Amino acid sequence: MKKLTLFVALLGATGLALTPVAATANTVRQVDPKSKVVVNATQISPSEWTEAADKLITNLLNSEVLGAIPNPPAVMAISRIRNDTTMQIDIDSLTKKIRVALNQSGKILTTTTVGLGGRAEDPLAKESAEYAQFMGGQKQETRLPDYTLSGKIQESRVKQDRVTLITYTFQLSLTEVKTGLAVWEAEEAIAKTSKKRAVGW
Repeated sequence: MKKLTLFVALLGATGLALTPVAATANTVRQVDPKSKVVVNATQISPSEWTEAADKLITNLLNSEVLGAIPNPPAVMAISRIRNDTTMQIDIDSLTKKIRVALNQSGKILTTTTVGLGGRAEDPLAKESAEYAQFMGGQKQETRLPDYTLSGKIQESRVKQDRVTLITYTFQLSLTEVKTGLAVWEAEEAIAKTSKKRAVGW
């Protein structure tokens, strides 16, 4: 009888051990986007992209380019920022970060009615301005951009033994519309190292 009772107890304990554990509410943790949390050591975190963008913005604002406009603040249109890396990068969010900082500086304004390929970011604003000008019998009053901002993000890999150096370079160029010349350029590089584990026995 004692052996039967012990067998039943062991069977019950085994059943409990094999029962799947329900996921708890703490399996998802909120992370501050400004923190230095590294999800993947070989990729760039949002905070690192933000830091690189901040440095480029500071470089542009500290330059004397924007002060050369006769009627400040200067007007800028965003051109193409190309992703030439193997990473999935939210270029729109990165561009928005740059635009917000530039607009808040008071030195430059970005237009939402002039876009790449004739596509406005804000079609309603463009149509409303065109309609108002048409109804008023006025000539075009929309101020054309003084500058366009373009750029690209590049990736390079250098391997030596089991270590790979990965460098992501964020480049921006400011072009003066009336001359077609790049009046400002800068870049920020972020480097990562990836070490391949040796085969163990």
